[in-house]
Amino acid sequence: MSQLFRLSQISRRLPKGYPTLSAMLLAVAIVSFGPVPSAMAAEKPATISLQGRGEISVAPDMAVVTTRVVTVGASAPEALEANTAAITKVIADIKAAGIEAKDVQTSGFSIQPRYEDRKVLSQLQSEAPKIVGYEVSNGVTVRVRALDKLGAIMTAVVASGANSVDGLSFAVSDTNEKLDEARKEAVADARRKADLYAAAAGVKLGRILSISEDGVSIPRPYAVRSEKMMVMSSAPVPVEAGEETLSATVNIVWEIAQ
Repeated sequence: MSQLFRLSQISRRLPKGYPTLSAMLLAVAIVSFGPVPSAMAAEKPATISLQGRGEISVAPDMAVVTTRVVTVGASAPEALEANTAAITKVIADIKAAGIEAKDVQTSGFSIQPRYEDRKVLSQLQSEAPKIVGYEVSNGVTVRVRALDKLGAIMTAVVASGANSVDGLSFAVSDTNEKLDEARKEAVADARRKADLYAAAAGVKLGRILSISEDGVSIPRPYAVRSEKMMVMSSAPVPVEAGEETLSATVNIVWEIAQ
């Protein structure tokens, strides 16, 4: 109180424009009631943090085949006409094999000129290469949802006129449902590790403070490329789908019970 009284007396003698008593008292209050020392702050609880990983192997139940018809003609219209007739038959045969229209999609249409072979020209010749024809390519991507039909469908595609294949890949259609199983395995794995470490350290696990997913892994379709289709056989093309592995990773933080 004596300090406040002296401040009051001093403020009365100060010229106009100087801080008032209320401003000076506020400054004293700020200094007196500053931030609480860190030692007085609440201590953070001791924790244990573990990562868990879950994996599940599943058999693919769907295949994706990308095939195309490549035709060559002396002129662009000639090559296009021949290509259109061929790819139309391919698509019709694919649908006749039991593939729904929603699972058939056109992909990779192109028309390109074909040039004379530069190797037969003189190295000193500077004129532009001569166009000797045109090549038309039109592809179709097919989703096969019944893998037992895949070999027969691939054979039918070749028989109908497709002469190039861009890839064959396998996939799992219900990945979200399968990933949920992997997530459960990941949580169980993290809990197992946490129990092990807690027992080894002589402590007990308390409540869970946080759970976060560190990511999931879904196999990417693998493709087999070929410029030309294999020679057609009367027997269905043999295919093996194998298995795919889906995985999930989680991070869990437990409070150590006191």
